[in-house]
Amino acid sequence: MTEPSVHERYAEVTAEIMSRAPESEIDPTLERVRTLLDLLGDPQRSFRVIHMTGTNGKTSTARMIDALVRARGLRVGRYTSPHLRTVRERIVVDGEPISEQAFVEAYEDIRPFIEMADTMSDIPLSFFEILTVLSYAVFADAPVDVAVVEVGMGGRWDATNVVDGDVAVLTPIAVDHTEYLPDSPEGIAEEKAGIIKPDSIAVVAQQPLPVAEVLMEQAAEIGVTVAREGLEFGVASREVAVGGQQVAIKGITANYEQIYLPLFGEYQASNAAVAVAAVEAFSAGTGDGPALDPEVVGEALTGTEAPGRLEVVRTSPTIVADAAHNPAGMTATAEAVEEAFSFSRLVGVVAVMADKDVEGILEPLEPLLDHIVVTRNSSPRSLDTERLALVAEEVFGEDRVHTAPRLDDAIDRAVGLAEDGAEFGGSGVLVTGSVVTSGDAVHLLRGSADERGSTEERDSGS
Repeated sequence: MTEPSVHERYAEVTAEIMSRAPESEIDPTLERVRTLLDLLGDPQRSFRVIHMTGTNGKTSTARMIDALVRARGLRVGRYTSPHLRTVRERIVVDGEPISEQAFVEAYEDIRPFIEMADTMSDIPLSFFEILTVLSYAVFADAPVDVAVVEVGMGGRWDATNVVDGDVAVLTPIAVDHTEYLPDSPEGIAEEKAGIIKPDSIAVVAQQPLPVAEVLMEQAAEIGVTVAREGLEFGVASREVAVGGQQVAIKGITANYEQIYLPLFGEYQASNAAVAVAAVEAFSAGTGDGPALDPEVVGEALTGTEAPGRLEVVRTSPTIVADAAHNPAGMTATAEAVEEAFSFSRLVGVVAVMADKDVEGILEPLEPLLDHIVVTRNSSPRSLDTERLALVAEEVFGEDRVHTAPRLDDAIDRAVGLAEDGAEFGGSGVLVTGSVVTSGDAVHLLRGSADERGSTEERDSGS
C-alpha cells in the first residue's frame, strides 16, 4: 500500500483535529490545557511571551509586534486566530507559517499525550486547545526567543492563558461573543484583564472610559506598570498616502517619525503605535533598553501585511476584502474606506455569522454603500441569506438590498451594480461581515498559495 503524501497526511491530521469541538464552543477551564502541557514538560515556559487580547485589531497588531521583535534580531513565534485560508497561518515561526510536514510531525509528537489527557477529563480537548498546545510545542522545539500569542476569546479562561506574559497587550475592547462573554464592555474588560500577570507590563490601546477604568483597577490590584495610548504613547500624526498612510508615533521613551504604513485606516495607525509601545515595554523588561532604532521601526512597519483586512484583491473595479465582524470593527472599516478610497459608487457584499449583532454590523455601512448584496459564506454558522436580507432591508430600505445564494454569485452581482452608472474608474465592491467571508473572497479572487482551508478549519467565532 502506498504511503500517503505529506499533503494527504496533513489533510488527515487537520480533519482529525477539526473533528473535535470547534473554537466557537468553549468550556471555561484551563485544566485540560494545563494537563496536556504538564504531560509535555511545560514547553510554554521555554520562551518569553507577549500576550494579546482585545475585541478588534489583535491579529494586525500581532503581525506588527512580530516584525518589530524580529528586527531586533530575536527569533519569534506567532500564534493568532482565526485564519483566512489554512490553519497553518496560525502558527508562524520567523515570519512564515509552519510547513505541512512540520505541522504533521508536531502533531504526531504530541498525539499520544493528547490521548492521555483526554482520558483524564470528562470533556476531550477542543480544536483550539490542541492548536494552542501544538503552537507552544512548535515554539519550544524551534526554539524561539519570544512568542507573540493572541487570545482566542476573552482572556481569563482562554486556552492561551497558561502563559505568564512579559507584556500584556489590550487592543480596543467592545461587545462581541456575548454567548460566552458578558454583554457589556466593562464585563468583557474584566475577562480580558485576566491576561495581566504580576511582574508584567500592560500596554493598553485607546479604550472607552468605563473599559479603561476596569483595566486600570485590575492593573493596580496586581501592581503592574501600565502604558496607555493617548497618554504614555500614541499616534503623533498621520496622513493618507498612496497604498496606505504616513505616520509619526510617540513611543513610551522615543519618537518615530516618517513611517510609511501600507495599511488603511486610523485604527491601523493606532495598532502600529500599540505594537511599538509593546516592543519598547518588552525590550525594557529584557534589559535591552526601551528605545528602538527609528530606522529599524520604519523598515519593520513598512513591510507589514494584514491579509483580509481592507485588502485590495482586484482592480477594475476595485474589490476590497475586509474581516470586520462586529459593530465596532465595522465602524472602523467604514471610516477607513471613506478616508482611503474615492469611490463614486460602492456596493457591499455581506455575509455574517448567525450569532452576531447583525443590525449593529450593517448600520455603519448604510451611509457608505449605494447597494448591498447579502449572501452566505462557507461556514455552516453563516446566517441564512433570507434572514440577513430582512435585517438589511430594515437598515437600507428594500430597493438597495439584493440577494445571492453564493458568495461568488454575490460578488458578480455587486460588480455589475457597482459599474452600472459609476464614473469611469470610480466603482468599488466591499466584501465583509466575517473573517470567513473575507477569506472566502481572497480565495475566490486571488486563488490560494497552498490549499484552501476547509469550512471546518475556518469555522471560528468571527
